[in-house]
Amino acid sequence: QVQLVEFGGGLVQAGGSLRLSCAASGRTFSSYGMGWFRQAPGKEREFVAAISWSGGRFYADSVKGRFTISRDNAKNTVYLQMNSLKPEDTAVYYCAAGTRVTIYARLNNYDYWGQGTQVTVSS
Repeated sequence: QVQLVEFGGGLVQAGGSLRLSCAASGRTFSSYGMGWFRQAPGKEREFVAAISWSGGRFYADSVKGRFTISRDNAKNTVYLQMNSLKPEDTAVYYCAAGTRVTIYARLNNYDYWGQGTQVTVSS
């Protein structure tokens, strides 16, 4: 069983930055594919970014060039650096982990989810 806890959400003005962190329990963190998803009110949960166990990175088109995902296996933590934030980035952001992720943008490829952290970008 893996537990995921997100940190770092908050309120920021458009154009600002935030860094989200996701701390994972368990001794096999380095073998997991890790993803960030988000869900805005009234919308479906959508893919934001992912990083494979080997460090490969994947991004949604809407965040390419603005967001950066990284991981620190020694700290069992994955990060999402969000720059040039826009009001449309406002959502609850969720961290996810999967042992056999093949399609990183697909929600059902992930086995474990965090509780989410709110990100609000004001215009």
